[in-house]
Amino acid sequence: MISTVRGTVLDARGATVVIELGGVGLLVNVTPAQALVSRVGAEVFLHTALIVREDELSLFGFATRDELELFDLLRGVSVVGPKSALGVLATLTPDDIARAVAAEDDAPFRKVSGIGPKTAKLITISLAGKVAAPGPARSATPGAGGTDTSVVAALVGLGWPEKVAGQAVAYVLDEATADEQGNVQALLRLALARLSSPGTRPQRTGVPS
Repeated sequence: MISTVRGTVLDARGATVVIELGGVGLLVNVTPAQALVSRVGAEVFLHTALIVREDELSLFGFATRDELELFDLLRGVSVVGPKSALGVLATLTPDDIARAVAAEDDAPFRKVSGIGPKTAKLITISLAGKVAAPGPARSATPGAGGTDTSVVAALVGLGWPEKVAGQAVAYVLDEATADEQGNVQALLRLALARLSSPGTRPQRTGVPS
């Protein structure tokens, strides 16, 4: 069982990263946000789950143990496979999931690509009593926690100053749709587009211009 991986990022794109470990490159399935902050040549540490099937071995990696534990809980739902569980964690933060389960609200899960109403309801029921108590409800003010905080952290990991990242996220939150506001991937794409636009491209920290 491979429970953690620490090594140099050889490649990162889409929803995978390749990590060199002892001269071997391991392909790890991650959320798109994690792939974006995993810079080639930098060291990364991930909590991992090895999924063994008859025709393949798949490795899934997460920045925190909370995410890994939620991944395992989601996979425990009869109709949820590893890719769908990863999709939930790519869209919702651990606190988002905890709050939805505590409130018996399956709406957040229905926003995840590939998760239908029946599966969303089953996830809510199956995770009841199994997830940690949710943190404080997310404020409408950008940067107060939740999805927007995850996006700011991802941008900082890519080299943007925290203040600049926060301003970009605040700007795109005002223009984003309701679905985009609760989706880390969508907000990250919007913020990156904003930061890459002419006239809004401040110098990144530690990154050659």
